[in-house]
Amino acid sequence: MLESLINKLISKAGDLVGGKVSQVISKTVGNKASTFTFQALPKTLEELKALPEAALTDVYATAALSVLALTRFQEDREESIKMLNFLKGPDPLNPAGIQQIADRFMDGKFYKVNSFFEGATPANGYTPAKPYVIKVESNPYSFENEGWATLWLTSGGADSPRPVKLRKKPSTGQWFLVEIQYLGDIRIPTATDKWA
Repeated sequence: MLESLINKLISKAGDLVGGKVSQVISKTVGNKASTFTFQALPKTLEELKALPEAALTDVYATAALSVLALTRFQEDREESIKMLNFLKGPDPLNPAGIQQIADRFMDGKFYKVNSFFEGATPANGYTPAKPYVIKVESNPYSFENEGWATLWLTSGGADSPRPVKLRKKPSTGQWFLVEIQYLGDIRIPTATDKWA
């Protein structure tokens, strides 16, 4: 009953900020999953910063925002990098890190980032459902080292969730992105799969 009341309060809070964002939290033994819903994808750093999750005090929210930032990489690499650097805090991307992201998207594989939204599958060319929903999970080992976290993002094109590493800055209580490890290869869209 208490969890139901908490979920209702979270939903109401999401409605109070213009219905743009809501967060539903569910708990299982040793694991936690947070689901984030976004009505629109931010196109600029300012739009990203306007989201309630941009306080970066929730480690799950920081992980979800990293997906949003990467959705801009194809159309506006500079703005995407600005968003990622905001999420990385005191340790911005260096040229090698930027190149690593670009390499993951080679040959038009920008669908990889869309695969982390609910409803995006190989069958529909990784077209996400709207509103945009991202699920972020932890497991019993996610917070083994104090101030560090490894969380997991669910992809519609992979058999298991993909990792993202974050680090907490004690002086601000904020969680920052350390490593984007979730852009590995996934199943290609069915329309381009000659074996489909």
